[in-house]
Amino acid sequence: MLLHSSLRQKITFAYLVVAVLILAVSVFTFESLKRVEARILMSERISGLFETAMEIRRFERNYFLHAQATDLAENAVYIDRIEAMLSGGHQSFALLEAPGQIEALQEKTARYRQQISLYAATPAGSPLRSSREEQVRVTGKELVSITETLVQTERQLLQSSLTTFRITLVFIVVGLALFMIALGQALSRRISQPLQQMEDNVAAISAGRRDTLPPPSQDREIVSITLAFNQMLKELEVRQKHLLRSEKLASLGTLLSGVAHELNNPLSNIWSSCQILQEELGEADPSHQRVLLAQIDEQCERARHIVSSLRDFARERRFSREHFSLRELVEQTLRFIKSEIPGQVAITLDFADTLYLDADRQRMQQVFLNLIKNALDAISGSGSIDITARPRREDETSPAFPSDCEVKGDTIDISIRDSGAGMSAECLSRIFDPFFTTKDVGHGMGLGLFIVYQIIEEHEGCITASSTQGQGTTFFIRLPRLSEHVGSQDAEAG
Repeated sequence: MLLHSSLRQKITFAYLVVAVLILAVSVFTFESLKRVEARILMSERISGLFETAMEIRRFERNYFLHAQATDLAENAVYIDRIEAMLSGGHQSFALLEAPGQIEALQEKTARYRQQISLYAATPAGSPLRSSREEQVRVTGKELVSITETLVQTERQLLQSSLTTFRITLVFIVVGLALFMIALGQALSRRISQPLQQMEDNVAAISAGRRDTLPPPSQDREIVSITLAFNQMLKELEVRQKHLLRSEKLASLGTLLSGVAHELNNPLSNIWSSCQILQEELGEADPSHQRVLLAQIDEQCERARHIVSSLRDFARERRFSREHFSLRELVEQTLRFIKSEIPGQVAITLDFADTLYLDADRQRMQQVFLNLIKNALDAISGSGSIDITARPRREDETSPAFPSDCEVKGDTIDISIRDSGAGMSAECLSRIFDPFFTTKDVGHGMGLGLFIVYQIIEEHEGCITASSTQGQGTTFFIRLPRLSEHVGSQDAEAG
């Protein structure tokens, strides 16, 4: 499958987007600061014009009061200075909001120079001196007024530029932060969520699920991890089948020793009857011969049934529910392992003969075989094993049954209690884990209770245990009853 995306590409793209945004913000900030700097320089030039105009007026007043040539000369110096400042024209004052005011200022300055020169050339007693002085004062006042207006306007513009830059910068920072949050959320959806889903899938696998994992996204890395997990699951399934087969073979070996003992009785009866028939051949009463042949037939049927049960247990087959007697199954299992049950261990069955299960017979026999053998291993010396079972309706409560073992609908509640040594809380929490065992090395692989747990789950039931050190262990099994058998079971159990 051709993949066009990967986590690395997405992360690289996110970094590039962030880098471009940071570069754009940097360029914008640099250009804005250049404009503010130019506005500050413009404000300084306008302030220089205003201060020069004020100096012109100051020396003008001194000259009118004292009529000293030095004041007139200083006045001319500042007129030259303001004309020099204005000589740049639109180049020096390019950012000025009203460039026409510079031209007006140039005109007023030229007129002022002309008027004060005429005033200085007018004799002291001339009637024109007073009118020319007034003209100089009016023009000088207009000169100061224009520069003052320029200063105020430029200060307002500078303040406005700074405010605009500040607000714009705040909006840019907030917008960039929001964009980074949105980008983080997008990356989270594209990266974190698939990884979280992978984590949930791994947790489900550790809890026992063995389904093939679908890739939570089409990114190359996620798909590669998913494929690796699926391959691992296949390997685990194959290995688990081998381990389960090994455990079943071990259980089969246990049964074989019991079957050998169980077959010995019918074979002995058959041998004895055959010996009698051979000795009395042609002489015995025909009715007595028929009795012996009937015994041989009965014992052969018994042996055939034993071998058939063993073959059913050993045969690999698909899960298939049957309607069978619980007592018959448990008693048959006990017969198989009778040779391994010590004489000082008492096993009691406390349930109705007519109580039936709706389950896979072969698998349930393995459950009882493993649990009973586990109970026997826990008992050292004398002791007891009590197996009880009760039908339960959905609306009934069972105080003796653990509350964490819930199955919907009507159920069969089974408990297997031993008077063995019990176990600690730490061991109890791990008894259904694969390969966990408290036995010595070489005395079990730790798969027996794990297999029991899987079989009960396969039946949509639940199993749990309680134990106290020194006071034994009890296993609780709750299995669903099929609806078509509920009525008959209740009638039979009653």
